[in-house]
Formats: sequence, structure tokens, C-alpha cells
Amino acid sequence: MRRREFVGLVGGAAAWPLAARAQQSGLPVIGYIDSGAPDSTAHLVAAFRQGLKQAGYAEGENVAIEYRWADGDYGQLPALATALVRRQVSVIAAVGGEPTIRAVAAATASIPIVFDSATNPVEAGWVASLNRPGGNMTGVNQMVVELATKELGLLHELMPQVKTVAMLVGAQYSSTEGMVKNAQVAASAIGCMLHVITADSEPELDAAFVSAARQSTRAMFVAPNPFFFRQRQRIVALAARHAIPALYVRREFTEAGGLASYGTSLPDTYRQVGVYAGRILNGEKAAELPIVQPTKFELVVNLKTAKALGLTVPDKLLATADDVIE
Repeated sequence: MRRREFVGLVGGAAAWPLAARAQQSGLPVIGYIDSGAPDSTAHLVAAFRQGLKQAGYAEGENVAIEYRWADGDYGQLPALATALVRRQVSVIAAVGGEPTIRAVAAATASIPIVFDSATNPVEAGWVASLNRPGGNMTGVNQMVVELATKELGLLHELMPQVKTVAMLVGAQYSSTEGMVKNAQVAASAIGCMLHVITADSEPELDAAFVSAARQSTRAMFVAPNPFFFRQRQRIVALAARHAIPALYVRREFTEAGGLASYGTSLPDTYRQVGVYAGRILNGEKAAELPIVQPTKFELVVNLKTAKALGLTVPDKLLATADDVIE
């Protein structure tokens, strides 16, 4: 049996009898759809459940959750979203990037949707405004597109002598264009050239780092991408193998051995999605729940990795770091 089929059984068909019993007993059912896989996002699912608990709901007690996982195959998302709509779930949590949001938005205009968006949801067309979304959608704006400028600046602080920076992106990810544009402006402002490298599969990841090493790349910015998040152990290992200092958006990369990261807390984002899903179950309307805007951004530095790369992290950067891994 292929892994995706197994995941589908665990997160889909196997969950249906439980959800059906829950509906028959009067319990609300939440649809949870993710472009990723359960093995790489277990801590995020836990954070989502924590948010639900804050709103008064505990899975298996007063609410049931139907999980759908695309396992990285975005082409599966429309069918998974349609299946949840047909189950007549009470609310849908759409996580794991823009492909998930698009699939769910296309599947229903009536069931409330709570999303986590990497880009401005107004510009993306998900909602009418940040304060009053309108329609059936609301959620969290992670602002990762807007952060590209800050992240390039941090990489320059770490390695001011570097004049060429590689940017690893996914060609199939919808937020890539906006991130690259912002990064190009930032790179120009600090006197650096930006070399964009794309990868959408494991072999392409390997080739991307080989290409970067051949071009004597001295630093890399790894853009946010659901595929990269699932492959974070592999990416960190490739950066170490090729001795390329890399900056990431998620602290999970730094915890896995990456040099540094700067961005919003992904577990907190999922917790907030859970809170909103619970509030909607309590009777609030998605149209009236304002988009959650991040107020805190984490800077995490791995001194052990810096030492292995022969880098000295500036004291100023260490003083402003939220967490230093030694």
C-alpha cells in the first residue's frame, strides 16, 4: 500500500464512522484539511486542539474532527475538500498553505472556513477586509511574504561580507512570486545579488544545493513553503553538507540544526485557527471575525551550527534573539 493511501485511511475513511456517530449523537464535526502529512505536523495538530480547548471544545468529548491529508500532493486537495463538504461538517480548518485555501474556497461558499495564509488574504481575494472579512472565510495572516525584506537584512547582519545570496523557493507555491519580488528589493538595498533556485521535489532539493555550492554561494535564504517544512531535516542536512549558512522562516528548522530563523510561530498560528474554529461552533460568524495579524516574530539562533560553519554571530543579534540554541 502506498503511503498516501495509508494516510488517507488514517485521516479520512477511518475517521468517517467516528464522525458519523458524532453527527448522529448531535456533536459538531470539524473538517481539518492540510496539504502536508501527519508525521511532520503532529505538534501543529496539538496546537490546533489546544486552541479548540481554549474555546471550550475537546476532541472526542464534545466535538469530532475529520482529518484530510494531501501528503504534499496538491492535486488531491480539491477532492479532499469536496469530501468534507459532502460530510456536512460544521466548520473547516484549511491549513498548510494557499493550495489548501483555494481548494476549500472552491468547494463551498456556505460552510465557515478558518485558514492560515502566508500572504495578505485581502490581496489574495480570500476576504473583503482584514477587520470584517465578509463571506464564509476568516483566519490568520502569517505575513511571510512581507517578511522577506527583514529576513534578507538579518542574513546580511550575520554575514555582511557576502555579496551573493541564494534564495531557495518552490516554483509551484503561489506565494513565491511575491516573496521573490520583496527579496530582490531588499537584496538591492543592501548591495547583494539574489540568485533564485527552485525545488519542488526531493531530487530537485539535492540538485539545488549542488548548484548553490558550484556557484560558490556563501549564504542562502530558504523561503517558506509547505514542502520545505516537511523536508526540513533534509534541507538542514544539505546545508550542513555543503557548508552553506542558511536562514529560515520557521524555528523548527533551527531546532533541527539550521543556522537561524525569523518569523511567526507556526504552532501559535494553528492554535489561533483552533480558537476561531471553536468560536464559530459557539455561534460567531466567520464574516465578523477579524483576520488575526501577528504581533510577535521570533528570532532563533543556533550557536552550535554557527560554530560548525566558522561564523561569529554578532553580539547585537544575540542580544535581540528570542532563543539561542547552544
